[in-house]
Amino acid sequence: MTGAPRVVIADDQALVRTGFGMILTADGIDVVAEAADGQQAVEAVERTRPDLVLMDIRMPGLDGLEATRRILSGAVPDPPRVLILTTYDLDRYVYAALTAGASGFLLKDVTPEHLVAAVRLARSGDALLAPAITRRLVERFVSQDTRTAALHRDLSVLTPRETEVLQALGTGLSNCELAARFGLSEATVKTHVARILAKLRLRDRAQAVVVAYETGLITPGTGAR
Repeated sequence: MTGAPRVVIADDQALVRTGFGMILTADGIDVVAEAADGQQAVEAVERTRPDLVLMDIRMPGLDGLEATRRILSGAVPDPPRVLILTTYDLDRYVYAALTAGASGFLLKDVTPEHLVAAVRLARSGDALLAPAITRRLVERFVSQDTRTAALHRDLSVLTPRETEVLQALGTGLSNCELAARFGLSEATVKTHVARILAKLRLRDRAQAVVVAYETGLITPGTGAR
């Protein structure tokens, strides 16, 4: 992608929307719309076709979880990536949003520098945000949240090497760390990851971590099996 990322900020707190908007705009990121609830967020996405949505979970009316599902369900052509905003890093709703297709999450007390970096990183889809926290989140809720439909995927479509890479990716390793573990170049690792995502019909690495746990490739609390 070229040009500045185009972002929608959805949060029921005006100060959060204004503060985040000022930070992003100052760094050359285009905030194309703001939304105070989930319904406004869906409408803003349909109207402005952004690259990314910063989505609060707990909003009046249509909450951020359902808004995320609607945006990523296929109803919106070429849907944006969604980053969940939360005040609590082990929130079951954040886990539900990841299974619905969200690309990661940010704590609301994020530093300006981290916010800007996260938006640019999520837009590229190149890496998982806060892998250690996301892994901890998945480990806590993967066996508990029965209300959320699992990301059922048939791992038999993967080659043995791709299965190994998915298992290691699920532990939160970066491309550089994966390359060192398997004695491969980063370019080769990127190719493996891209093929895994394509074969399993996943949007990004965040969903790959969820799949690694939900398929039993990694056991919660014990790491790779």
